[in-house]
Amino acid sequence: MKKTIRDDFPILKQTVAGNQLIYFDSAATSQRPDQVIDAVASFYRTDNANIHRGIHTLSERATQAYEDAREKVASFIGARPEELVFVRGATEGINLIAQAWGEQAIGPGDEIVVSELEHHANLLPWQRLAQKTGAKLRFIPITPEGSLVMDALDELITPRTKLVAVTHESNMVGTAVDVATVAKKAHAVGARILVDACQSVPHQPVDVRELGCDFLAFSGHKMLGPTGIGGLYIRHDLHEHIEPYQVGGGIVQEVDFHDASWQNIPQKLEAGTPAIAQAVGLGVAVDYIREHIDFDALQVHEATLVQRAIEGLETVPGVTVIGPKKELSERGHLVSFVVDGYHAHDVAEYLNTFGIAVRAGHHCAQPLAKKLGIPASVRASFYCYNMLEEVECFIQAMQAIHDE
Repeated sequence: MKKTIRDDFPILKQTVAGNQLIYFDSAATSQRPDQVIDAVASFYRTDNANIHRGIHTLSERATQAYEDAREKVASFIGARPEELVFVRGATEGINLIAQAWGEQAIGPGDEIVVSELEHHANLLPWQRLAQKTGAKLRFIPITPEGSLVMDALDELITPRTKLVAVTHESNMVGTAVDVATVAKKAHAVGARILVDACQSVPHQPVDVRELGCDFLAFSGHKMLGPTGIGGLYIRHDLHEHIEPYQVGGGIVQEVDFHDASWQNIPQKLEAGTPAIAQAVGLGVAVDYIREHIDFDALQVHEATLVQRAIEGLETVPGVTVIGPKKELSERGHLVSFVVDGYHAHDVAEYLNTFGIAVRAGHHCAQPLAKKLGIPASVRASFYCYNMLEEVECFIQAMQAIHDE
């Protein structure tokens, strides 16, 4: 029997509620292959030590493994190693920029432009920053189906704009954003642009140079890596404008009782003992993606699953698919929907009786849900290990929902 990618994911071999597990929640967190699991375990078994400050063998090996991982992850998004800061995830990365850069760069009367598609992680830090500094939040609107109104950019992005914060792909409705165009318009007025790339980095080639972004954040656990680790890209020429996010051991150049000086970024922003094993695991996840996943083929595969899911859902009375259906069928990796007469949580619980794991709720994008006029939705999201047969099982389950 030919080995497949699925064979590398041990969690998929279990049953749930008497059925073979069907995992359709990769937009929340992906599963991990044996290679990543083994790499983290191996680090703890053979190399575990603190980094950058020990001169014994274990510390030197751990330091080398950590910095090797940085090089791999940076290269994966087209960045230089010194431009990649390890953070706990995209949420910490975005908060870091809001505090370590934003509090210096943004003041009263300035404007921060955010899209209406954003996850809370790319909205709440800017809400707080605006409240703290007296800046004003402005929003790029969406169409009724959830596409971004790009024609509004010329009016919204003005000389008063200091930052534009946008998702690369919506985690709730799957909308893709033309980041390169937004970046050009931001830079034309001297503004910076931050990109939430959580839903794009695992699924397509991402190059920070081609996007033209100043900051980009993503989470390792959505791209086959461990939890508690992610990447924050900070363009090199902005490093001098970034203050330490936290202070403590590992970031200092020199300290006396009354003052301190800092190392350069990335060490300047990685105070304390970092998530060393997790970084090593993320590096191996990048290795796995490069060795086993062709992004062009992955996008075709995921879009095929999305298209079939949408076709099947549209045969179920009372189901409405949320989001730009044509775009999702061409290049998406998730489908969100609502069922008349059923709360999203009830639908998710029903699907779980078939061993099908989906997400239900407002997907940490409550303002977007309100904008679309829904309290919650069900989301099925796909990745490299999902199969068309699983989508067929999902459709069969949904077609029987009114029989329950």
